[in-house]
Amino acid sequence: MTARVAARLSAATDSVFGRRGLKRAPAAALACRMIRKLPSGQYRLYSRKVNPRTGKRRNLGTFASRAAAEKHERAVQFFKRH
Repeated sequence: MTARVAARLSAATDSVFGRRGLKRAPAAALACRMIRKLPSGQYRLYSRKVNPRTGKRRNLGTFASRAAAEKHERAVQFFKRH
């Protein structure tokens, strides 16, 4: 493979996948999937990972407002990394 062909492939790959590989969903998009509105009007925060034994997500709390659930999710993510 010549350098010219390698450069073309690299440029095509960068435009499709970004410079660092596959593009990831923004944090807000992940949060919206993990926060669900209940029939009671409250919001429930679920774990991102599925429990392999049960096939369900873990309940991380129920909140009166979506903002409170998002705030708690940020606190959980901070705690996981510090």
